[in-house]
Amino acid sequence: MSHLPSHFWYLITNFGGAGLTLPLAFAIALWLAVGYSWRLAAGWLFLLGVAIAFVTATKIAFLGWGIGVRVWDFTGLSGHSMFATAVFPVAAFLVLLSAPPAVRVAGVVLALLGGATVGLSRVVIEAHSPSEAITGCLVGALAALVFVRIAWNATPPGRLPVAPVVVSLMVLTLGLHKLHLPTQRWVTHIALKVSGHDRPFVRARWKGLRDIESPASPASPASPVAPLQKTRNVALPLPDSDA
Repeated sequence: MSHLPSHFWYLITNFGGAGLTLPLAFAIALWLAVGYSWRLAAGWLFLLGVAIAFVTATKIAFLGWGIGVRVWDFTGLSGHSMFATAVFPVAAFLVLLSAPPAVRVAGVVLALLGGATVGLSRVVIEAHSPSEAITGCLVGALAALVFVRIAWNATPPGRLPVAPVVVSLMVLTLGLHKLHLPTQRWVTHIALKVSGHDRPFVRARWKGLRDIESPASPASPASPVAPLQKTRNVALPLPDSDA
């Protein structure tokens, strides 16, 4: 993948941004409410909300307390990966409601693969580790597939005009592709607020604790808490874009 230009991967990764996927998710819910029922629309938003909560919780746990899995280089689920694999398969399902079942399935699978490509882009541009991208994709895909399973028999074809649905989703996708929301900054502020710490944990120093906390380290037996205090006091600028 290294032979592909970096701007290609940034183009791909933008498809998972909250500035694009959240409006798409609400547009999907609106079409579901118009063509079918508010209950179905609410079910979709609930499942997506659960996935968002998982992502947010893992990020807060790391940023606020340094909770992660060092052996996997895991500091929290990738939000881009989750959003892409959750929203685009459901969008494909909605667009293909009038298509034969096999075409619906193929569309959902292709959209899942597209979401996984967004997850790959997060690794290529070094925004996330492989474990974070993979788990983000799994959570998003689970939310999408659960909804598709619930909605499969509850969405008979012919209730929604195909052309307006396609056009609306396409306009949102093209128009909001480069819109960035500072979700990482928001989550960081929440993490610091609830943890009471002055500085967030950062990946580089957190990974370095493995060496500091090793038995060979002279500081390890005397003060096991000292490395954590040192990490919290590292001042770094907070990123503006969503992660």
